[in-house]
Amino acid sequence: MTTWLLFTAVLIVSLLLTWALRRYALARSLMDIPNGRSSHSVPTPRGGGVAVVLTYLATLGLMASGATISWTSALPLLGSGALVALVGFLDDHGHIAARWRLLAHFSAAGWALFWMGGLPVLNFAGHELSLGWIGSLLAAMYLVWILNLYNFMDGIDGIASVEAICACLGAVLVYWLTGHVELIQAPLLLAIAVLGFLYWNFPPARIFMGDAGSGFLGIVIGVLSLQAAWVASELLWVWLIMLGVFIVDATFTLGRRLLRGDKIYEAHRSHAYQYASRRAGRHLPVTLGVAAINLFWLLPISIFVGFGLDGLLGLILAYSPLVFLAIKFRAGELEKIG
Repeated sequence: MTTWLLFTAVLIVSLLLTWALRRYALARSLMDIPNGRSSHSVPTPRGGGVAVVLTYLATLGLMASGATISWTSALPLLGSGALVALVGFLDDHGHIAARWRLLAHFSAAGWALFWMGGLPVLNFAGHELSLGWIGSLLAAMYLVWILNLYNFMDGIDGIASVEAICACLGAVLVYWLTGHVELIQAPLLLAIAVLGFLYWNFPPARIFMGDAGSGFLGIVIGVLSLQAAWVASELLWVWLIMLGVFIVDATFTLGRRLLRGDKIYEAHRSHAYQYASRRAGRHLPVTLGVAAINLFWLLPISIFVGFGLDGLLGLILAYSPLVFLAIKFRAGELEKIG
């Protein structure tokens, strides 16, 4: 009962803190002004993701202090999340060169992996893989990629919030069904903190998340997926499947842009979800469409993987129609002007 009261308080605090940040942004004219590479047309306050960061980190620290969650589980999330959020906050309010942002991102990944003990033994196509230091390097690259793709995919109202809530609650359901209840609290806490923010970010958004929030969600979700893998290898596949919409769109788009020779850190609006929102004429159908894909396609496959379906097979099954959608909605193609 005490835990549920705490989570209710988290929801309320996140909701009110986002409201306060919106008032602050309006008073200080901290606005996201639309330009030719934006997916919105109305000046909107930014930086609301700080509410998620502060609420989650403070509550996680409180839970660890009260032994509701272990410090071993909390420290990778606290350190990496705080560092990424701080760098994102500074970038939101000025500009940090890409090389310094990347250095901070790898430092955050290194912190998390140090406390987790690197990459666990993974089950790949029925074979156990122990990759040692190479595995730790790959895990660091994975965390940095999840962090950055979350930033790339935070381009229309509500989409990053909805994805985080769906992925976390999907993982929580699989944990509960498969008996891994010790893993439930950290992702459930994140989903609730994001839900309070989503009230203000749901289309049409009254405040945007900002780099501090999107980067924070990316690194925390990445760490949660690796922590789950230490308990049961198949749970990493569950997270990769639940994040399929973001992983496929971002990876497909980045691949095409790299092949074309584009500067990958240059702002653009060539993701499939951005093309889809322009075709629909608004953001709401696309955000709801992502939620529907997560709920009715990716979640059932994740549950099957949790109960023994080969993870690689489940991933291929889950991603195949997502690749089709990425092609259909022109992910990574140059936008035709006029």
